[in-house]
Parts: sequence; structure tokens; C-alpha cells
Amino acid sequence: MAVAIRHARREDAGFLAWCILAAGRAHLARGWYDIALGLDEPGCIEALTRLVQTRTPSWWRFDHWLVAEADGAPAAGLAAFGSAAFAASEPAMSEALTGLGWTEPQIAEIWRRGAYIFSCALAPDDHEVWVIENVAARPERRGEGLTRALLAEAVALGRARGFADAQISFVIGNHAAERAYASAGFRPAEERRHPDFEAAVGAPGLRRYGMKL
Repeated sequence: MAVAIRHARREDAGFLAWCILAAGRAHLARGWYDIALGLDEPGCIEALTRLVQTRTPSWWRFDHWLVAEADGAPAAGLAAFGSAAFAASEPAMSEALTGLGWTEPQIAEIWRRGAYIFSCALAPDDHEVWVIENVAARPERRGEGLTRALLAEAVALGRARGFADAQISFVIGNHAAERAYASAGFRPAEERRHPDFEAAVGAPGLRRYGMKL
């Protein structure tokens, strides 16, 4: 198997949309994007494909992503970025969905339906950190070391860009992700649990791992 790690391109948008949806679900049947967007899977993919291509430079944008290609096809991906990019989340979502004809009240409903996530929000430390999110691999390519290679590349990229600390978060109970992140050198930093979160998805909350770069 020939593997190559590269920066994502605009034409990867559909694959990145799948990564966001899969990572959001983690080990669960439904994740934040299913619940907040209130769409079926094709509808979520369509919305997320627009989200990764917005002019607004949010953390979802394709130019924050790394892709692992296996035998010439995208097989795994992740987003890696400075935590300041989180600030553009709402305008980016609005831009993406306005392009699909959503009204402002419809877009506001996304944040109402998805509000449970903020009950367990794990804010970065009091300085900007390097964040890794939306880690996902195609089911048929899992166990081939692609996630490990992507994480190593993302950590090296954050170090090269001068960040002192990195973080990665996941749903409590996602043991495969926890093992992968620990193997990559991340260590437990914080976790938050809340009944609203558990009522929404069936998992108690979120856990954050960190690493000194």
C-alpha cells in the first residue's frame, strides 16, 4: 500500500465533509452535526461540503486539513489549526447555509438544537494552542496506521508554526480514539460531563488530551 500525507485541496471537500460527520458521530449512532443540522446523511454531507469551502476562515475550512491518501485515494483526514479559528464558527456556518437557502431563523435553530455540546465545551488554555479535530479514517482503511501518520504530521506542523501546546478532544467512551491519541503522545488534560450531553447522544461528555510541543 502506497501512503502519502498532503495538505487538503478544495476538491477534497466531499471527503472532508464525510470526515466531519464521521468524527462527530465517533462511536455513536448520531453526532452533533446530525442533531444540530437536523438533516439526513446526504443533507448533512451537502451542508458540510459547503462549510469546508466558505470564504470565512473557520476551523472547518479545507486549508486547515491534512489528508492521508492510500493507493491514490483519500483514506483518512484531520483538521489542525490555531485555536483562534474557533471564533469564526458562527459566521462560517451562516455563510454555508445561506448559500443553501436557509433563513436566519433556521440557522439560529442549529445552535439551539446543538446547544448541548456547550455544556461540556473544553475551552483551550489561556493562550492560543494548536488544535487537532475531526480525525476520521474510511472504515475499510482503519488499522493501517493512517491516523498515526496524520497525527505525527499534524503535531510536527504545529511545532513548526511555533505553538507550545497542542490539544485534541473526543467523546468519552470512544476508546479507539483515546488509544490512538495516547499512542501519539497526548496525555489526559480535562474532561467534562453533563446530563444534557448524555441525553442528546448517549455519552456522558467530552475528554481533552494535551501535549507539549
